Amino acid sequence: MCVSWLNQLLLSGLSVRNFNGKNLRKCSLTRYCCLPLLLLFLCPFFPGGFCDDFTMVSVPLGFEVNAFDRDKIWVSENGVFAFGFLEIDGDDADGYVVGIKYNLGDKAAKLPVWTVGGGLRVPLNSTFSLDMDGRLVLMKNPSGITLWSSNTSNLGVQKASLLDNGNLVLLSSKNEVLWESFGSPTNTLLPGQSLHYPQTLRAPSTRSISSYYNFVISQTGELKLVWEHNVTYWRSHFSSNEARFDPDGVLGLYDDGNKVVWSVSPKDYGDPSVTLRHLRIDRDGNLRIYSWDNVSHAWKAVWQAVQDQCDVFGSCGLYSVCGYNSSGSICDCLYSDSLEWGISSSAAASGGSGCKKMVDLGNCRLHTSMLTVKQTVLYGLYPSHDFEMFLSETACKDYCSNDTTCIAATSMNDGSGRCTIKRTSFVSGYKTPYISAVSFLKVCSVPQAVAAQGANRHGNAESISSTGGLIAGRASRKKLIGAIALIVLLTISLILSIQILVFWLLYHRRKVKLQTRIPFGKDAQMNPHYSVLIRLSFEEIKELTNNFSNQLGTSVFRGVLPSKTPIVAKVLKDVIISEKEFRVTVSTLSGTHHRNLVSVKGFCFEPANKVLLYEYVPNGSLDKWLFNHKEEHNEQIWQHKLDIALGVARAVAYLHAECQKCITHGNLKLENVLLDENLVPKVTDFGLQDFLMKQAASSSESPSERDIYMLGQMFLQIVTCKREVLGENMQQILEQVSQENKFVGSDSLEAVERIARISFWCMQNQPFLRPSIGEVVKVLEGTLSVDRPPSCIAPRHTEIVTEIEAE
Repeated sequence: MCVSWLNQLLLSGLSVRNFNGKNLRKCSLTRYCCLPLLLLFLCPFFPGGFCDDFTMVSVPLGFEVNAFDRDKIWVSENGVFAFGFLEIDGDDADGYVVGIKYNLGDKAAKLPVWTVGGGLRVPLNSTFSLDMDGRLVLMKNPSGITLWSSNTSNLGVQKASLLDNGNLVLLSSKNEVLWESFGSPTNTLLPGQSLHYPQTLRAPSTRSISSYYNFVISQTGELKLVWEHNVTYWRSHFSSNEARFDPDGVLGLYDDGNKVVWSVSPKDYGDPSVTLRHLRIDRDGNLRIYSWDNVSHAWKAVWQAVQDQCDVFGSCGLYSVCGYNSSGSICDCLYSDSLEWGISSSAAASGGSGCKKMVDLGNCRLHTSMLTVKQTVLYGLYPSHDFEMFLSETACKDYCSNDTTCIAATSMNDGSGRCTIKRTSFVSGYKTPYISAVSFLKVCSVPQAVAAQGANRHGNAESISSTGGLIAGRASRKKLIGAIALIVLLTISLILSIQILVFWLLYHRRKVKLQTRIPFGKDAQMNPHYSVLIRLSFEEIKELTNNFSNQLGTSVFRGVLPSKTPIVAKVLKDVIISEKEFRVTVSTLSGTHHRNLVSVKGFCFEPANKVLLYEYVPNGSLDKWLFNHKEEHNEQIWQHKLDIALGVARAVAYLHAECQKCITHGNLKLENVLLDENLVPKVTDFGLQDFLMKQAASSSESPSERDIYMLGQMFLQIVTCKREVLGENMQQILEQVSQENKFVGSDSLEAVERIARISFWCMQNQPFLRPSIGEVVKVLEGTLSVDRPPSCIAPRHTEIVTEIEAE
């Protein structure tokens, strides 16, 4: 009765007013004093326990819920869907998400179908409200920071409704839909929901790290399952303008005339007993259609895109391979500490999380050897580009064995002659008894003494006894032969020792002379992919750079390896550091692997000279490109700017959050972002703050917070094409972009506004107001909204500004 009365009040459009007829504002119970919340507090006094099932057709402006009261959920009229603060089971991350889930009784069946900001995690002291200006707002208290908003202010929003189909909508006074959750899907499509370019379904994140798996509709209209941005492991092979998930469970592509050009159907298609379905991309990267089973009260998969889970790229994660047993696909570890080198099963290996990292081949006590793994295909994950050649199985193995940069290789052995070389230790793969491929994994050689002990443990007692009897029968003759052999051996050893000593002296003398003339060995001269970190003398670097004759910037010079591969030498001046600390830092920097980072190739450490060698990036620094295109305003230039900003943010996110040890940059600026031939940004000079003497010891902010500030400053420089951005006004920036280029599309203008907003938040004087680097990336990707910041950025304290300018 209470629920029905509440619904009638809301549908009639009544609002709470005081005796003077004016809208009530703040009150002691909640941020806005609104009828639903007042009734929510009063409802325990009504019979029926309606507080546990807060069913509402619509909520008015001022409605608010908070995480402390997360048990009070807002349920759709048919009772199928619920909205509120949700706890995600089986996840390592803390906090809650805000979104829509099924309301089906069993806890395991209450799956989230849409979440705010693509699964944005929020603390317990957060609130979600429909503000008086018409925006849905997720806010962190008590700071009042807006974590997400629907950006629907001043559109005439009067109420919000959770529809029976699971769509959260904002409505006008005439019940016109002004915003809907169906327009920004997360990882699920509900019946009747469509997907248009550039909308994307992203698999749920793990350990607060965004998933690499996405279900997309490409610009050409083809449906794809992709890993990262460059590996497609499933596609529809048909294209259209719209993908739609129908109530009967059919996923189809529709043309402009609403005609189906491609579709897939679940195995329970046409079953009248099935009333609830959804399409979801799961954590394992597979796309599935689920139906609700009323008998077992559980969700059952009735179709999946990739039938063989091992065909999903990186299905088992790092250092793992996907295999099979009687129950289906399983994940095994690629590397084991036991003497039986090879693929070892591990109960903790599911998803690759329990598998040991590959050994550092540079620290092998002996030489390396090649482990042969039959019926297995390996591939690199980070990066996912394998180098392909056409070699026989034996030649493929020999090539990887002799190439110091090769970690593993796979010979397809199917008659094609394909041999793929992996130059990264971040590998994964799959194995099956029906595949003819053979893989080779480079490992440290097992010491002979240990190998002998292993052999003895598996020896045969009868064989040993028999051999002992044979030796006893021939002992006397062997004594004589042994004495003669000993004399001959000593004589030969003495002669050989003298010869070896003379040869070594001559060789060493010749090698010293050649070192200044040939700075690299045979591998570097013959192999253009040579990437092992190398230590060089200063004389060798002078030869590589032609005595530092080609200067690219301050203390930066271009050089060429013997393999004709260009490199860059950065001379570090006024650096006071021990050799051990220097080598540890350089080793850490060279271990980074990201498409938006410049790789470290080598170094020189001498008391008076310290140099770092980097890969050469052909198109120069970002400032030169940016100011050369200052007068050009077209859609392509703006798209390049947006891609560059996102690439730089992803590089900083990788350094801060994805490396084994957090690496801060300390000097982010346009000159330290280089562009390759495809205008892909590559950040350089990262992690060198420990070397430099210009740091402000009294700075009140952490290095990572300082990186965020400088990142925001760089974003504004990209948008405005100005060096000096302190004091800029965000509204003026957007008006300037709109006036200067009438051909910029609405999507680009929206992206520019996102960059401008997040830039101003990054440049807040108080570090705790700045977003995390993960939030910055999500804003630039368009998966996280950001509230309008203060309109103008004032300069920070004088000493910090001076410090940035000096660097």
